[in-house]
Amino acid sequence: MNILSKIKIHILFYLLLFICVLTGDFKECIIFTSFILVHELGHVTSAIILKWNIEKIVILPFGALTIFNEKINKPLKEELLIAIFGVIYQTIFYFLLTLLNIKEEIFVIHYFILIFNLLPIYPLDGFKIFNIIFNYLFSFKLSHIISLIISLIFLIISLIVLKENLILFLILILYIIKNIEEIYKHKYIFNKFLLERYLYNFNFKKIKLINNIKKMRRDKYHYININNKIYDEKYILKRILKK
Repeated sequence: MNILSKIKIHILFYLLLFICVLTGDFKECIIFTSFILVHELGHVTSAIILKWNIEKIVILPFGALTIFNEKINKPLKEELLIAIFGVIYQTIFYFLLTLLNIKEEIFVIHYFILIFNLLPIYPLDGFKIFNIIFNYLFSFKLSHIISLIISLIFLIISLIVLKENLILFLILILYIIKNIEEIYKHKYIFNKFLLERYLYNFNFKKIKLINNIKKMRRDKYHYININNKIYDEKYILKRILKK
């Protein structure tokens, strides 16, 4: 796998570099970029170990985004590991840099990236982690809806708080567009989730009885109660897809 060929740099990242050069903050910008790259390296290496198919890696200002070409029904624990390994790599990198006695210069950068990236805003890591937790508690469909509602709430609050910072304001506008796109794709994403369950034989160890396909969960195989008759999920999905 040629990872370097999959790296794409967003235009706003170039704008950030340009501003750093104009303001004389080039050194801080290099440190900032290093943290972003190391953070994303955590996601990439864990994904490679777990044999996830990486489609592309987008370098954004104040973060990066690894996009996977994978099934929605991949194990939740694998998705969680990939999400948290960015934080782990970044934290290890931070403590290694502190050994070089540059604590004051990297302290703010490290914790800003860490806290910002853990906000439950789509498509940040915080959103992914919260969505995974919700998937352990609720159905796939409901988890996606709840996660997006929380994401929009935090976006609105962040816009109000950070309205005087032009770069951050532009980034948040970009995230609002991404959230709107994800909302419009909700039905498609849920249908893809169902189609995967019909087409592939996932090795789910847990079984759950439900009365509606909208209550189907990740990491579980379902039996569906319809008019006091029990059917397995593949039978119901086959009938729905035929219609």
